[in-house]
Amino acid sequence: MSVQVEIPSMGESVSEVILLEWLKGDGERVERDEPICVLETDKANVELPAPASGALKHRQPPDTTLAIGAVVAEIDETAESAAPAPTSKPEPTTPKSEPVLSPAVRRLVAEHALDPAAIEGTGKDGRLTKKDVLAHLETPTAPEPPPPASESPPAPESAPPAPAPPASAPTGSNLSRREPMSRLRQRIAEHLVAAQHNAAMLTTFNEIDMSGVMQLRAKYKERFTQVHGASLGLMSFFSRAAVLALGEFPAINAQIDGTHIVYHDFVNLGIAVSTQRGLVVPVLHRAEQMSIAQLESHIKRLALCARDNKLAMDELSGGTFTITNGGVFGSLLSTPILNAPQSGILGMHAIQERPVAIGGQVVIRPMMYVALSYDHRLVDGQQSVSFLVRIKELVEDPARLLLEV
Repeated sequence: MSVQVEIPSMGESVSEVILLEWLKGDGERVERDEPICVLETDKANVELPAPASGALKHRQPPDTTLAIGAVVAEIDETAESAAPAPTSKPEPTTPKSEPVLSPAVRRLVAEHALDPAAIEGTGKDGRLTKKDVLAHLETPTAPEPPPPASESPPAPESAPPAPAPPASAPTGSNLSRREPMSRLRQRIAEHLVAAQHNAAMLTTFNEIDMSGVMQLRAKYKERFTQVHGASLGLMSFFSRAAVLALGEFPAINAQIDGTHIVYHDFVNLGIAVSTQRGLVVPVLHRAEQMSIAQLESHIKRLALCARDNKLAMDELSGGTFTITNGGVFGSLLSTPILNAPQSGILGMHAIQERPVAIGGQVVIRPMMYVALSYDHRLVDGQQSVSFLVRIKELVEDPARLLLEV
């Protein structure tokens, strides 16, 4: 009996994926829930687990774009033993001393004239992945590739002049370079533009005095780490505040579906995380049921999984509201873009000591600007401003987060 392996649903905005590489060879035996391939989406790279045990049969080659629901492989459950994976044999045109590269990696290496042996691989058995190559290209100190062995020495002065470089090569003050945009970056660009075109997006701002939270963290940070195994960060306070505020303003946790409004009686909270591939948004499902300690632990776990490319598929979908923190990079103020089809996104920023007037006196306080971008088709200005004021009240007086008042 054969079991078809289909591309599963990966969230509301994901309609197709790229088969980045096979982790198991054609004909190789796999066990149930064992990762068999890596799929690239506009959110993250995810590993596809085997739905059954048996002999794996590839139905699609690497570097293929596939729609959700497409059959990528089959697993023969009746096979007692599987033939050796052909991927273990070196390709006819590849010397034995060279590493075996997936088509996506081979294309990148060829386009940029890179030496694969000079790049450290983080894939299975030290294999080179597309992420490794992209990270190598983004490293400013990456060494230039050595010249080909057949290159002749410089021509003497009497030799005829060398032919002019191609028009695209940098000459003189022209230090620009032209590179093809990856399909991943193309899809990210399409989704960001669509979010702005398909929603009446508006942003409102406020500022928060972080004195109360910072004093609380300073007092209990060590004890919190000892008890819960996670450091007490700022994101858990804002996450808890957002959950409580969304309960009072449900339209910001809702979404538009045609001519209907879908209200959610739960909060699936997306937390934007920066990785080498770009920004991904893992989701805390049912965040309204979590304490600050539970939120902190789950946020830490999801951030580590995102950076190590270990997020499960359901951890990237189903979000109803998102928080992003540009302050970790030093951003003082920004207007975050909606994560469609959501109707709201909260932007945190850098904490900066500023003079503020309190009780008729000027004092220095650690202040943070916060921003709420929202879909004005569904959320009114009064709701958005009141939501952000509620976030301010809860964070400035952390006792409110525990008492829910």
